[in-house]
Amino acid sequence: APQIEDRGIDEIYIDLSDLPDESNTLAQRIKQAVFEATGLTCSIGITPNKLLSKICSDLDKPNGITILGMDEIATRIWPLPARKINGIGPKATERLAQFSINTIGELAVAPVEFLVSKFGRATGAWLHRVAHGIDERPVVTESEPKSISRESTFERDLHARQDRAELSEIFTSLCLRVADDLKRKGYASRTIGIKLRYSDFHAVTRDVTLPVSVSDALEIRKAAGECLKRVPLEQRIRLLGVRAGSLVPLGLSDADGVAVQAELPL
Repeated sequence: APQIEDRGIDEIYIDLSDLPDESNTLAQRIKQAVFEATGLTCSIGITPNKLLSKICSDLDKPNGITILGMDEIATRIWPLPARKINGIGPKATERLAQFSINTIGELAVAPVEFLVSKFGRATGAWLHRVAHGIDERPVVTESEPKSISRESTFERDLHARQDRAELSEIFTSLCLRVADDLKRKGYASRTIGIKLRYSDFHAVTRDVTLPVSVSDALEIRKAAGECLKRVPLEQRIRLLGVRAGSLVPLGLSDADGVAVQAELPL
């Protein structure tokens, strides 16, 4: 199939619209090819869009094939928990449960006006659409990354002062990994940001826009450290992340004629 969207090491979307074979035949051929190449099984969902295919790829694991039409949403999708929709995480699941919305079907019958009033215009409208199996996103075969990030969830919640040395080591490691990713993919970044998730699962982000683009770990660490100074550190920390945004290809000059690329000294 010519239209393939790579979503990471273990997930892809494939547009089968122009292929003449039956869906089940195509799925069996894909599964066989994957097994011959890797020795691994895979599960496949074939539906009219990416949203439903993502859900259906999880329904018959391991090594399953699920084929679904729009006329089957009410019987096969609506009984599922709302969290099965990609994008509805633990916090949204908990919030929906407060309104006695636990399944996709219960979400589907909730008035869109109610969802907008509780979750905001964009999110409320999105929840209404996806509950009815509506997803207009195309299969994207090429795209420029908008950002590159690395994050780490700790085995135990860390305290900013009591575990300062461990946190500092993790923070520096994340900056090194982001710098390595930038170099490997050929980008520099104009915006550096951080993400923290506290022990109560509340998350905060901060970012800074730099005068010139950077790609080396030392500059990333310096900018991320400035962001860290702007967040409260009284609570224990569960997750720490570093993000590089506003990407530009390496070698392209900034507005002032400077392109920055350096190495972190040992």
